[in-house]
Amino acid sequence: MKELTARQKEVLSFIDYFIRDHNYPPTIREIAEHFEISVKGAHDHVTALRKKGILRQEDKRSRTMEVVGARNRSRYVEIPLLGIVAAGLPIMSEANFDGTIPIHESMIKKNRKYFALKVRGDSMSGAGILDGDTAVIEKTSVVRDGEIAVTWVNNAATLKRVFKESNRVKLQAENPAFPPIYSQNVRIEGRLVQVIRSY
Repeated sequence: MKELTARQKEVLSFIDYFIRDHNYPPTIREIAEHFEISVKGAHDHVTALRKKGILRQEDKRSRTMEVVGARNRSRYVEIPLLGIVAAGLPIMSEANFDGTIPIHESMIKKNRKYFALKVRGDSMSGAGILDGDTAVIEKTSVVRDGEIAVTWVNNAATLKRVFKESNRVKLQAENPAFPPIYSQNVRIEGRLVQVIRSY
């Protein structure tokens, strides 16, 4: 069997997470909406996963997808959900353990630490990050210019693109309604690696 492509791994992860979250599988249309692709594109990914023996689905019946094989279900890592981060004006991070979420191991790197936060606000909507989404964060104190990161600024946590300037840091929103935040005192908590959305 051929290895899964990166996009096929993302689709598989979404399908399995959706099933675990809702107790029923997503429709092709829900997959298309989640990944902002055409229905045909989503159908092609599901067909490829069926051909590779990873998915089973009854023809012409909605909500019949099933992830096949223990090897897929056993390859999930539980990531701690640690509260809320602002995608708007900075807010106090509710840094309390709020359970865990399952992430397929293909979506994360070995020997790295991860956590998840619920997103509040719409300042990052231009990057496809919406109010109510779950942001999966790789814990690190260093990011490249332009990466989206969780930062601690003015005693509050926020999710923004980070740009280092000569004597300050610019935190840039992805929504023109929100001006940049400039500060000389920014602590980077981690970089965004995945967004999970439930419908």
